Amino acid sequence: MIRQTISVFRDFSRIREIAGILMRYGWGDIAKRLGKRSVIGWAGNALSSQPAPEIKNLPSEVRARLAIQELGPTFVKLGQVLATRPDIFPPQWIAEFAKLQDHVPPVPFDELLPELEKVFGRSPFDVFVDLQKEPIAAASIAQVHLAKLQDGTSVVLKIRRPNVEANIDADLRLLSHLGRLVESELPEIRRFQPGKIIAQFSKSLKRELDFTLEGRSTERFARNFADDENVKFAKIYWDFCSDSVLVMERIEGIPGNSLEQATKAGLDLPLLAERGAKAVLKMVLIDGFFHADPHPGNIFYLAGNRVAIIDCGMVGRVTLDRRGEIADLLAALVSRDIDSLRDILIIWAGESNVDEAKLSADIDEFICNYDNAPLKHVRFSALLNDLTTIMRENHLAVPPDLTMLFKALITLEGLGRQLDPDFQIVSFLTPFVKKIIIDRYMPGTLYKKGKRSLGNVFDAVTSLPGDVSQVLREAGRGRLKLNLDLKRLDHFGHQLDHSTNRLTMALIAAALIVGSSIVMTVKGGPTLFGLPAFGFMGFFLAFCIGIMLMISIWRSGRD
Repeated sequence: MIRQTISVFRDFSRIREIAGILMRYGWGDIAKRLGKRSVIGWAGNALSSQPAPEIKNLPSEVRARLAIQELGPTFVKLGQVLATRPDIFPPQWIAEFAKLQDHVPPVPFDELLPELEKVFGRSPFDVFVDLQKEPIAAASIAQVHLAKLQDGTSVVLKIRRPNVEANIDADLRLLSHLGRLVESELPEIRRFQPGKIIAQFSKSLKRELDFTLEGRSTERFARNFADDENVKFAKIYWDFCSDSVLVMERIEGIPGNSLEQATKAGLDLPLLAERGAKAVLKMVLIDGFFHADPHPGNIFYLAGNRVAIIDCGMVGRVTLDRRGEIADLLAALVSRDIDSLRDILIIWAGESNVDEAKLSADIDEFICNYDNAPLKHVRFSALLNDLTTIMRENHLAVPPDLTMLFKALITLEGLGRQLDPDFQIVSFLTPFVKKIIIDRYMPGTLYKKGKRSLGNVFDAVTSLPGDVSQVLREAGRGRLKLNLDLKRLDHFGHQLDHSTNRLTMALIAAALIVGSSIVMTVKGGPTLFGLPAFGFMGFFLAFCIGIMLMISIWRSGRD
């Protein structure tokens, strides 16, 4: 409760704004359900705003999109992530979330000058030649301006918008709190691990705020593709970079969404689609480090049918074990192996209870739907949506760390289809899957795995006598402990913790009253309204704590 009280005073205006938006778009019931232990619900109940008839009559998914759009950039980016989770939301919701766009008006250049002068130690017009005040692109986190170095090299400056870091930090604090509340108060979606989704989203968004990380990611991609002349990344000029400003080589090519211009330039669009697909799949399945947002705005087409990729702020990582699971999943899809596919989904489900017979039947039907279908007619996004629908209907959830991966692959397929109507990502997946499976059984790989496993077995065997002796000693002394994880006691634990917090706050209030009473008898010192200032402040704080305790007790009696 103390932590929540501090959060209320710090972010109360934002909390009230969020609650008001939820109420205005007809989501007051969500605020009230969270209100059992939530200041968001408390603020929502304090508002009397009702949705307008024209809003109230809109479908739920449309009202959700409009609310997210109004909540601001942090929530828009979260909505874009949720657009890749058909295991959580039905198709009509996914379609609405996909409409969310991160476009905002640019900030006047004069508002950027203080930060630029702080970074460079002087006016940016003394550092760069022909620095253009009008941005060529603007988003919620940063905007991009053209300039030249003193030697005439063309560069672009990516400059973080003023105050954006503080605003996003406030939203992320509230989202983190909201994730815990949702898991506590809405058991029907607890299995989707909203807390982990928000934690991973927060980590990714914070990385986007630090432009030095984006610069290092860009250089890492460049190293990974050093032997591939068909894929290019911008050079970073570190002498001019900081966490809020990134200066990089200007890549002059044809924007990814200018297909007519690419055709007039004589470029081979299907070949561009192929090279872009192979680049992203190499990132995912071979390097384990990938660009998480390969949409047309982040792609340039260069002479010689080369592809340039920019804006490497949003990246994802895939562990070696996860890459193996993905390869097994794709191999099972191609070979129509129901048992292997079911086993992988169960591994991803974690602790969820699974009806294996129903899951196998659903997978069998799913595979039959794609049986004998021409490869060029198989959309990876549709296949992935069908697979995650099966997971949703069987109360399974996609692991949070795969969210960005699925987003990248779906975005990649959309880009490929624009370049080539016959583009299908599945045909490019096959060679990578084969390479992963073959590498798994190479002598060197088997030797490393065997050596590691043998070492683990040796460690376990040699430590077993000592572990058994310790258990026997603890048992002989009456100190043997048995830890049980009883899920049904969670609610009781929450209630006990809540009651303890109330008691603690009551004791603090009582101490403040007693201490303030003593201070009131002491003459001298600063005064407020004719009373000793410290005594008055103590009474006022005790009064506020008392009001919050009464509201908390009153609301718990209604729940």
